[in-house]
Amino acid sequence: MTPPQLPIAGTGRAISKRVLGREALAELAAGDWAGRARFWATPAKHARRSRLRDSGAGQPLILSGHGMSLRINHGTLEVRNGFTHYPQAREEWRFFRGDPELPARIILLDGSGAVTLDVLAWLAEQNVPLLQLDWRGNVVAAIGTNSLGAEPILLQRQVTAAKDRQRALPVAVWLIREKLRSSRFTLLRSAPASPIRDAAVRRLEDDIARLGQPWAGSKAALLGVEGRCAEAYFTAWRNIPLVWKGTSRRPIPDAWRIVGTRAARKRRNRYSRHPVQAMLNYGYAVLESRLRIETACIGLDPGIGFLNEMHPDRPALILDLMEPLRPAIDAIVLSFVAAQTFAPADFTIGKNGTCRLHPALARRLVAEIGPLDGLKPTLVGLLDRIGHKPPPAIQHRSRAWLAQRGLVPTSQL
Repeated sequence: MTPPQLPIAGTGRAISKRVLGREALAELAAGDWAGRARFWATPAKHARRSRLRDSGAGQPLILSGHGMSLRINHGTLEVRNGFTHYPQAREEWRFFRGDPELPARIILLDGSGAVTLDVLAWLAEQNVPLLQLDWRGNVVAAIGTNSLGAEPILLQRQVTAAKDRQRALPVAVWLIREKLRSSRFTLLRSAPASPIRDAAVRRLEDDIARLGQPWAGSKAALLGVEGRCAEAYFTAWRNIPLVWKGTSRRPIPDAWRIVGTRAARKRRNRYSRHPVQAMLNYGYAVLESRLRIETACIGLDPGIGFLNEMHPDRPALILDLMEPLRPAIDAIVLSFVAAQTFAPADFTIGKNGTCRLHPALARRLVAEIGPLDGLKPTLVGLLDRIGHKPPPAIQHRSRAWLAQRGLVPTSQL
């Protein structure tokens, strides 16, 4: 009987599983997984501590793997990271109330574990958000902020502006124009010079100028402009190569050798079939969770938007605010990809073809996403366009008022 054959990419040959043996193959795969876990757990030489910090706060604490644990013990927060490979030493942290080294936020990546109820109260008291992302890059939860919900005056102005087409459409135009400006910057910074990139930049510049004039068209026409620019934008960096090692021993799909392109707005990207798409989903999920927290703090309703359609259980405003900030996430992911040499063990392919990141790689990637310079200006721009400015003084210094005031430089108050 002919023994089962194992294909070797790029050689046109196959080796017998009997030659290596099942136990040897399993050991080889496990070694690849553990080795890549150790690789991604090693801090990058070029990483700067300031990049991982928010202004005036500690760096984010990112957990992954199986057996994650957060609990309160004698008034302190005890945190245990999960296990992603074997052997692995358990990582543990302890935080006291008011500790200057408190993390800016705690992010739970795909895995398992437990969080006790008193942890939620402790995190809210210390204003440390708790975020959970699943392996597809979806935001499962964004909790732990000390906001009490929408702020009445701001909410009234948000609803009034959203219902009035004469006010809502200019907000949508502003969001798309800011997205195109950010896209142009990302292309010039991250995409290699080429005729395709230059053509995409020219298209972006033409439509930026066009949207700088009063918009007489419909929202559908506006989305058409955004869609055409997005197609040119993604095409400009689709041929950026990924650097791989070990593919002669463990094959990868040919499509994974370049960045590739992303689907248009109306097609879903949640179930990514490409490593870069999977990494972008993680980046967008971090952005979404940050915006959920920030909008809750200042008292905006996440479901009342201006560009995306409003439906039950859909955070239309969050999706709106993500648009001008997505290209900044793209730039971070492209920079990360350009600096790495990947191995096949960094990714797994599901039964339906979806690509899943190694949890240690996902943890490193999320750590790369530091402060986003455009986040506060985007929120300030929105408040200005719906006609809201925090009053200089109020009888009760609400949390939402303090958060709104924190967005505006003291010189402008």
